[in-house]
Amino acid sequence: MRTRTDLRWIWVIALAVALVLPWIFFDWKTSRHSGFVLTMLSEIGLMIVFALSFNMQMGQAGLLSFGHAVLFGLGGYTTAHALNAIRSSGVWFPLELVPLIGGLGGLAFGVVIGYIATKQRATAFAMITMGLSELVGAAALMFMTFFGGESGITTDRMIESSLVGATYSAPWQVYYLIVFWVFVSVALMWLHTQTPLGKMANAQRDNFERTQFVGYDPQLIRFWQFVVSGFFAGIAGSLYTIVYEIVTYDALAASKSANALLASYIGGVGGFFGPVLGATLVVLMQSGLSLLSNSWVLYIGVLFIVMVMYAPGGIVGILGQHAPIARIGRLHELILPYVRILVPGVITLFGFVLLVELTSFVTIGATQGKKFKVGSLMIDAATAQPWMLAIGALLIGGLWLRLASRGFMQVWDGLIEEAKTLGGDAR
Repeated sequence: MRTRTDLRWIWVIALAVALVLPWIFFDWKTSRHSGFVLTMLSEIGLMIVFALSFNMQMGQAGLLSFGHAVLFGLGGYTTAHALNAIRSSGVWFPLELVPLIGGLGGLAFGVVIGYIATKQRATAFAMITMGLSELVGAAALMFMTFFGGESGITTDRMIESSLVGATYSAPWQVYYLIVFWVFVSVALMWLHTQTPLGKMANAQRDNFERTQFVGYDPQLIRFWQFVVSGFFAGIAGSLYTIVYEIVTYDALAASKSANALLASYIGGVGGFFGPVLGATLVVLMQSGLSLLSNSWVLYIGVLFIVMVMYAPGGIVGILGQHAPIARIGRLHELILPYVRILVPGVITLFGFVLLVELTSFVTIGATQGKKFKVGSLMIDAATAQPWMLAIGALLIGGLWLRLASRGFMQVWDGLIEEAKTLGGDAR
């Protein structure tokens, strides 16, 4: 009962934060919202739905897809054509319900694609989805009527039809529409995990043979899980089209599928809310780091590699590992060990970032006549000092971090053993 109550409070707090966030960045002098912030928050919202729909395949059913963006993009194309048809025909259809059209588009294409892809599982499934992704990508450049070629399909979200009288000319109105659909989609995907299909998807992921033994068809389970996932991916693609009022080949590209993969793995495929955290972090990094550095893609890639190597459970997995220690009331004993690894960790990170930025500047920035600046500090990349500082910080910080990590692990292992002992005594 307490767990359910805590979960409800999480939903309430998350909704409150989502409603208030745009007003934190509101310029009261000019009475205007920040367009950049609203677009970024909208991108986070639709990315959360997209990442969770990917996790319905990867996390819940054990299906690694390299072409999930196909369902996202096709849902977006369906929405663009629907908006243009509504506007040209004059039929009254509220924009608030348009994401359902994108969802149904994703579902319909999910039936076709899923029928082919889910005949196999594991590596074969991943390869099939990759091939289908390339196939649809090529089709997007060939069939102009539906895909519009490289230029894509443009549309206009202001179709003058609304259940609440909104015009959706202002970005903040679009943002709140996305907030509504994000919470509806997340709630439905959460409820799906409690259904027989959701539970059997977990079963065939964990024990394929036993699922067959008890009388279920794993291929059929994979198929319906894929179809439901396509519905929510289509909703995400629809929201994308509503925000940007254009959908192009990029919405189908492998890079979009990679975003879902990154968000899910960084956040944690083992927990339902892992992709929510991952999607938020990935969009923040893409939006923020891209303004600060040309090497932002490299940083995201390194983060992904580090998470897979040292924290395969993602952020949710890291938090979950602290639960036994928290239950015995000893979590505060990790504060000092964390501080001890934080200092060398920051030094190592500083050295790595400085080395990457220096290398990037020498290969790109210098040839463009730019100057290397950190804040107001001008740095001459042609001298040896900044390079020595970067390499020194990276090496010294790395060695220090390695030694500090050993001390941290000693404290950690001791607390975990104590948690196991006390847990056993309690039983």
